[in-house]
Amino acid sequence: MDSVKKIRDGAFDYPDPSTLPADGGPDFNRLVFTSSPYLLQHARNPVDWYPWGDEAFEKARREDKPVFLSVGYSTCHWCHVMEHESFEAADVAEYLNAHFVSIKVDREERPDIDHIYMTVCQAMTGSGGWPLSVFLTPDKKPFYSGTYFPKDDRHGRPGFLRVLASLRDVWQNERNRILSISEEVRTQLSGAMTGQPGAIPGDVLERAVESIKRGYDEVFGGFGAAPKFPMGHTLSFLLRRASATGDGELLRMVEHTLLRMYRGGMWDHLGGGFCRYSVDRKWLVPHFEKMLYDNALLLMAYTDAFQVTGKPVYRAIAEELITYVRRDMTDHRGLFWSAENADSEGEEGKFYVFTKAEFDEVAGEHAGMLSEYFGVEAAGNFEHGTNILHIAVDAQEWAQRHAMALDDALDLVARTRAALFAYRAKRIHPSLDDKILASWNGLMVSALAQAGQAFDDAELIAFASRAASALIAHLRDDEGSLLHRLRGDDAGIPGFLDDYAFVIWGLLDVYEGSFETRFLRDAAALAEKMLVLFHDDSNGGLFFSSHDAEELIIRSKESHDGALPSGNAAAAYVLMRLARMTGRTTYEKRAEEIAAAFGTQLAQYPAGSTVMLTALHFARAAGEEIVLAGENPLAVSEMARALRTRWLPDSVLVFRPAASAEDITQLAPYTASTLPIDSKATAYVCHGFACELPVQSVEEMLALLSER
Repeated sequence: MDSVKKIRDGAFDYPDPSTLPADGGPDFNRLVFTSSPYLLQHARNPVDWYPWGDEAFEKARREDKPVFLSVGYSTCHWCHVMEHESFEAADVAEYLNAHFVSIKVDREERPDIDHIYMTVCQAMTGSGGWPLSVFLTPDKKPFYSGTYFPKDDRHGRPGFLRVLASLRDVWQNERNRILSISEEVRTQLSGAMTGQPGAIPGDVLERAVESIKRGYDEVFGGFGAAPKFPMGHTLSFLLRRASATGDGELLRMVEHTLLRMYRGGMWDHLGGGFCRYSVDRKWLVPHFEKMLYDNALLLMAYTDAFQVTGKPVYRAIAEELITYVRRDMTDHRGLFWSAENADSEGEEGKFYVFTKAEFDEVAGEHAGMLSEYFGVEAAGNFEHGTNILHIAVDAQEWAQRHAMALDDALDLVARTRAALFAYRAKRIHPSLDDKILASWNGLMVSALAQAGQAFDDAELIAFASRAASALIAHLRDDEGSLLHRLRGDDAGIPGFLDDYAFVIWGLLDVYEGSFETRFLRDAAALAEKMLVLFHDDSNGGLFFSSHDAEELIIRSKESHDGALPSGNAAAAYVLMRLARMTGRTTYEKRAEEIAAAFGTQLAQYPAGSTVMLTALHFARAAGEEIVLAGENPLAVSEMARALRTRWLPDSVLVFRPAASAEDITQLAPYTASTLPIDSKATAYVCHGFACELPVQSVEEMLALLSER
């Protein structure tokens, strides 16, 4: 299916940077010296862009100019629109270059900068998004912000040139007003981004579920109004609560949502993988970019759903998603690229959509029947008479209507999908953001390891293990600290809290799937570093950036989840798991302190922090610590398989070899006495670090779990 060589949109060669002058020369700006795919997209703009750094702010101070900060990412549609309209325009570039110092930031490389100034934009305007456009004083304090500005006045939005002229006038003639606004914003920011300690309500889990339920869409699934985001981590939390409480209505909501998302256009029905979100209530029209983190979190959710329900459909979706990741998002080292663009050849979604004529050409004699299945209309269901493929029918009813056996009809669908995929593969593909982020890779490693365990797929576990090994090899410095970004062989940017928390998450799941002690050892070492580098000794919780990171106008602390789980929530969750796996209660205490540092936010809006609630659920569920003892991992394979393929989200699994056990007994001292009996595989089912009598059969082991 993928024999055609991909031709990516927007690819062009850059000269050797060492041959260029410091400002990039006549054909480039200073972004040509960066490694970010997003910044390099702007390296040929006539705007005199600077990357974020001292050089730009020193120029602003020296020349007494305000700073224009533009934040985006390489797969952002409206970022491309603003570039084409304004940043490629000579008149806009001339005005910016004369009166502002312009800085371009990749939000994925510098999430610390993005977090701060996006919060500013939301406070100033009531909304946010990318491209993020913020105007700063030379000491980095914001005084005006927005998102996308058209070049000229349009649709009730002021044109970018008019905004620039107005702000230049204010800068020259009302400087004190600007300085007052910027200082007030910084003060408000300090209060909004540092956390509020408080008591966590005893019913916080129940309150969160009820709040989420109130936003449920009974018709199309999902929660909240359009645009609809998939929020895989929220779905996984709800599955835990449904399973723990026996709430069948909640389980129905989650299942309905998972199936409607898959049936809609947000899922790529030819190549697999989910797009970032749906712009409509029906999950039909996606924002076409595919992000690694969304697919990781959704892979977790579909795997969870398979384990909770046993329904093969969820496993099938998860396996299609994994096929996409392997084919289109994995580099030669086994690490994962960041994203595929929404646009190709200047149009959003062009790569993915089909006219009725194109579809009929490929579908052949069954085109009419297959058009029904994929929702293909003569006039199109998207822009310019094109169609977004989706599952528009109930398959059983559709097959009966056409007098076909269901299996035969679905076989026809599969053959047509393959033919459409091959047809589409000849098109110009969307551009690829080929940077590798530690945080997002950690999530994908976790998702793959969880799927490998649930599906009893040793090869998939090996795939996740390879990625975890490469993460540690390429994104950790000589002191053992994580780096945030790798592109090619260029690793850099000190790791953020998300990097540590998400990589630890992945390492723990790979350990449970492989029983390679090195992964647990690396997880514990990174946890120790995380608690030193990010901890707020005054108010508790963890800062987003480390103590030795670049000083920005504020050090933020995040507790609410967005498209990604918050770093504090993920840290609390992995520390809870580490406590259970190692027997070191200090980790649990630190996790509880992190949650308490945001107690007020949790009490006010629990539904906004479902990963923190997952950590609290894990703590309150008080699941089992299960130690398998044997000569080697193969000796306990049947027991391990029985545990990994069951839904045990509140338990942890540890392997204790009969000999050469120093590594695991140092990490988890309580395992020193959990020896195999009579040289046979032995299971110790423990609760609260107290173990039941050891058992030596799968049946006895599962019976102990059933009793609990």
